[in-house]
Amino acid sequence: MTGAGGWRGWRAATESALYGPDGFYLRPEGPAGHFRTSVHASPLFAEAVARLLCRVDEALGRPASLDFVDMAAGRGELVTGVLAALPADVAARTRAYGVEVAARPAGLAPRITWLPESPTQVTGLLFANEWLDNVPVEVAEVDSAGVPRLVLVRDDGVERLGEPVSGAEAEWLARWWPLPGEEGLRAEIGLPRDRAWAGAVSRVARGLAVAVDYAHTVRARPPFGTLTGFREGRETSPVPDGTCDITAHVALDACAEACTPARTPQRPLLLRQRAALRALGLTGARPPLTLAATDPVAYVRALAGAGEAAELTARGGLGDFGWLLHPVGIAHPLAPDAAAAE
Repeated sequence: MTGAGGWRGWRAATESALYGPDGFYLRPEGPAGHFRTSVHASPLFAEAVARLLCRVDEALGRPASLDFVDMAAGRGELVTGVLAALPADVAARTRAYGVEVAARPAGLAPRITWLPESPTQVTGLLFANEWLDNVPVEVAEVDSAGVPRLVLVRDDGVERLGEPVSGAEAEWLARWWPLPGEEGLRAEIGLPRDRAWAGAVSRVARGLAVAVDYAHTVRARPPFGTLTGFREGRETSPVPDGTCDITAHVALDACAEACTPARTPQRPLLLRQRAALRALGLTGARPPLTLAATDPVAYVRALAGAGEAAELTARGGLGDFGWLLHPVGIAHPLAPDAAAAE
């Protein structure tokens, strides 16, 4: 709901700007036209996710039907890459889903089911790559009296302070992002993301749910928040008019506690992407120089792959992404290897 003068909270403004009738995520060029994710950086990412799906398959006892759910599927790049990377016997048993608000992309393989929300019963792997950062949230800012207030915004991006944060949102701030009474400090109130992730995990009957996003934990929250925009490959001021992506990093530790499943004794696992991918066999190691002499083409191919793997695992870049893994009814398919890779 928009107030007098066009003022509204960032959650409502972002919801309209991203997912409304003329929203950013309904535009024909899709997310890849504006920013580069791990999926777009290299096919090695999809291959690693395919290996993770194979581990889930083994943990489930190789069921007759295995689900792979790609949340926030964009234009189907990840789900397509995962299917292509699976061994033939696993691919034959896999039911693939792309979950996205945009219409089904032209040319998508007929075997991929395209849905506006996750299936209600998932046996397999639910994978959410950069979904939660686009779940809209309210923004709070500390006023001159030391009180956290909701930040209101107009469609042109101009902001002002509104009412004090109260109720469940105030409780979330106190628990997960306590703000000192210093004027200008900001926080994103991640409660809608906790609820969205709990809802997604609840749909996994048996298997694994994974959220991958730029993230932070309560030990090191950014003092002025992370709300930002992206347009045509460049970071820009967040303006909720539908012309740019609006995103903020995710408090994955809060998401983890919001939905610890009662159906498994396993606790959620939170780690960096570099550790997760290394545990899945992506090392970024350069090929031996001797290969250049014996098979120059293979050497060049391996060198390119090493460069792509290095980008996916780089500190200060994609390797800093957080991975939150929730096993449901199975043992952790990644935990021992991930711990060794940290």
